Amino acid sequence: MTPAIGTARLDARPAPDRREQLHKLSRQLEGVFLNQLFQAMRASVPQEGLLTQNPGQEMFTQMFDERMAAEAADHMRHGLSEALYRQLAGRLGDTTEAPKP
Repeated sequence: MTPAIGTARLDARPAPDRREQLHKLSRQLEGVFLNQLFQAMRASVPQEGLLTQNPGQEMFTQMFDERMAAEAADHMRHGLSEALYRQLAGRLGDTTEAPKP
């Protein structure tokens, strides 16, 4: 059954904002980049000596690094995500809306 003209469907969702999607995706990409950076930094630290790996510690450390990278990307200003957003926002077509800081 088709709803009558002028009535709104209850399950209808608003159209996603393309600029907000771009912000979210650029922050996620920065999070991936930071996670790779954290992994490279950890790999440069020698693992022998007093600090031995316990079972499950490597998995916990990876999960911790992923979360920290995501949080850092969300709170970072003037980082990689903002530069990427500025670069790609011009390709969205609608330039009437001012870019978000």
